[in-house]
Amino acid sequence: MTTSRILRAISAPRTVAAVAALTLSVTALTACGGNSDPLSSGGGESNTDTNSIIIGSANFPESETVANIYAEALRANGFEVSTKLNIGSREAYIPAVRDGSIDMIPDYTGNLLQYLDESATATSSEDVLAALPAALGDDLAVTAQAPGEDKDAVVVTRATATERNLTTIGDLAQFSSEVTLAGTPEFQERVGGLPGLKTKYNLDISAGNFIPISDGGGPATVEALVSGQVVAADIFTTSPAIAQNDLVVLEDPENNFAAQNIIPVLRTAKQSDKLTQVLDAVSAQITTEELIALNTSVSGDEKVEPAAAAAAWVKDKGLDQPVS
Repeated sequence: MTTSRILRAISAPRTVAAVAALTLSVTALTACGGNSDPLSSGGGESNTDTNSIIIGSANFPESETVANIYAEALRANGFEVSTKLNIGSREAYIPAVRDGSIDMIPDYTGNLLQYLDESATATSSEDVLAALPAALGDDLAVTAQAPGEDKDAVVVTRATATERNLTTIGDLAQFSSEVTLAGTPEFQERVGGLPGLKTKYNLDISAGNFIPISDGGGPATVEALVSGQVVAADIFTTSPAIAQNDLVVLEDPENNFAAQNIIPVLRTAKQSDKLTQVLDAVSAQITTEELIALNTSVSGDEKVEPAAAAAAWVKDKGLDQPVS
């Protein structure tokens, strides 16, 4: 389907309704899952045993896989570890760390900083990391960040990029009134989401042209893009779907999307030298290439369960043994 046909198709009410139905079905599936509320068992603020750790994850496969990686390595080092996975967005899981419902979660540096401090302007990996301590407050802490990074990106199909001569996000601006964009519900309000695209690139996506899909740039979001239901989508750069579908990541020269290195966030009350040592040893081996390989294993044709992929990775890296 050519881009001109896509643009005509997405303006039709029946197409928007179809995407809305897709969004509702994704939400319904999430709500009907076997563990629809991972935090329903309540907080654990009174548990200050630094050897007992509850690890959480966001509601997308990469976060679940990485959370399981940290969990496996900590168990190998004598920690008592339990998990509460698929919690939801940062707006849900950071308060959960603060109130003790979970003790630790892998996060992404740039988005974490912008969540904690909406006025933050740091974009480089070094500057973001330097700005984090002041934003965390007294109840949150971080350990070393991983070299691996998974950034948000505005992604289009190869056909759209070719027909519209798109290289950067700014190239989309002249088509603002025609562009529909799929992303997580939070993308509509976050500093690095629609507000940032408007401020830095004059890409003004109207509320009616933003399609919220709650799968973290996953299969439903990709399907909306490749099927022509939307013109662009917010998809993470380590998604195997980009290569599998020959999608085009539009360049971000104004750094709307800040550096997004993986970093463990934990309750200050759970800090210990031993915990830091293990987490740092794991993080040091999580590169961008490793993330892509893990995501391909979990979300690609193999469909390996995140816990199984994590266990195999930990063993392969020798992290199933105590860290010396």
